[in-house]
Amino acid sequence: MKRHKVGYTTGVYDMFHVGHLNLLKRAKEQCDFLIVGVTSDELVSYKNKKAIIPHQERMEIVESISYVDMVVPQIHMDKMEAWEKYSFDVMFVGDDWKGTEKWNKFEDDFRKVGVEIVYFPYTKGTSSSMLREVLSKISAGAVVSG
Repeated sequence: MKRHKVGYTTGVYDMFHVGHLNLLKRAKEQCDFLIVGVTSDELVSYKNKKAIIPHQERMEIVESISYVDMVVPQIHMDKMEAWEKYSFDVMFVGDDWKGTEKWNKFEDDFRKVGVEIVYFPYTKGTSSSMLREVLSKISAGAVVSG
């Protein structure tokens, strides 16, 4: 039996790669039902970036992953409002957020309502940032194919 009933995680999932897949797989291993919030194009700006793949397409990609039970749009950063709407008992997030002021507050807030936050290690190798950098070089003509 899994440790948690309902899990929740969010992400941009732009240029979906193995790191995204690893996070969703590990999350599903710990809960019976996994809800995934896919960040809207408008909200992606919190990363000071613009999504390459449109929101609706990113939602369709995540919906097709067997580990995912439900996909919802993430239209704001209010995690407590998401909890009120989806009633999850665990939230999964990358460990690059662990120890930040923002996530320390989330931990305090969620502890009061019985929600555990589980941090997963960042997948080494392919990342959206790396893919974005390669695409940037290609569009600038810095990469020449043989």
